[in-house]
Amino acid sequence: MSTAPRLTALDALHRSLGATMTDFAGWDMPLRYGSERDEHIAVRTKAGLFDLSHMGEITVTGPQAVELLDHALVGNISTVGVGRARYTMICQEDGGILDDLIVYRLGETEYMVVANASNAQTVLDALTERAAGFDAEVRDDRDAYALIAVQGPESPGILKAITDADLDGLKYYAGLPGTVAGVPALIARTGYTGEDGFELFLKPEHAEGVWRALTEAGAPVGLIPCGLSCRDTLRLEAGMPLYGHELTTALTPFDAGLGRVVKFEKTTNDGRFVGREALEKAAERAETAPPRKLVGLVAEGRRVPRAGFSVVKDGVVIGEVTSGAPSPTLGKPIAIAYVDAAHAEPGTQGVGVDIRGTHEPYEVVALPFYKRQK
Repeated sequence: MSTAPRLTALDALHRSLGATMTDFAGWDMPLRYGSERDEHIAVRTKAGLFDLSHMGEITVTGPQAVELLDHALVGNISTVGVGRARYTMICQEDGGILDDLIVYRLGETEYMVVANASNAQTVLDALTERAAGFDAEVRDDRDAYALIAVQGPESPGILKAITDADLDGLKYYAGLPGTVAGVPALIARTGYTGEDGFELFLKPEHAEGVWRALTEAGAPVGLIPCGLSCRDTLRLEAGMPLYGHELTTALTPFDAGLGRVVKFEKTTNDGRFVGREALEKAAERAETAPPRKLVGLVAEGRRVPRAGFSVVKDGVVIGEVTSGAPSPTLGKPIAIAYVDAAHAEPGTQGVGVDIRGTHEPYEVVALPFYKRQK
């Protein structure tokens, strides 16, 4: 039996704005409001406003909260200062990636783990199970928060107009409590677009007021509402992985070229954490003979590659596309793919993507495709 999709606190507002809605990880979410390309370009050049209330917030508190997180996750959470955030992953015992996460340290013994919508239940279950024996509590806070993001070069100015928080002092991957449009929020300088921007965690009942205040503050500089579709092309250009595409349980962080998030040197729990042994072997394999590497591909033609399409060279399959889309910034189709290490060098010629039987020519490039000028 199918269950009705969950609605965010901004559902009625999206519909009043004429959004095209889509089911995403069990939530009804805005895909686009108008043109995906216009929304994408607004974030790159001005600012865009996103409803991300489908993300999964899990709070971990208690005297041994950090020991639990160091045991359950691959990162070194004990080195995260209060008010800072860290990108990390949660892996299975065999090293496969269950999800990629951002962990915010809200207080001395309080952390918020933000999981992808499609994996929130999996992450919650894994953390709850791994909490056994630790003096810490894992709490499902998915219904406690709405999440609104404002992203793009104009976003600091827009947010400054409606907050008392010191945004200039707020570093990338930091979060601080403040007031936005008169209501309390956790203001984080994080995002998934490759641009400067902020993510605002607030009570669902405050979401509409904050959305309207941001819309009003951003109108003079070209802020527009943006859907999940342009969020995907923005993160693709920025070379950011998407769970279910670049990251899966079949891959370890080392396979994904993200071995840097695994911290073997952590000292809590005598350095033990879930998946450590398997990940040490994966690290060794990645050093000596990496099977495939994650690369960027830029099209010479106009045809767009999609996830699952084969990457070929001289008629032989050498890899697989994990994400592909037309790039509004580059003006041509791009893709992220896992390819055999022998053909992963940027500039490699003669590589093609099999698009319905035709081998379309592509150039191998280093990720990301796009990096903002700081």
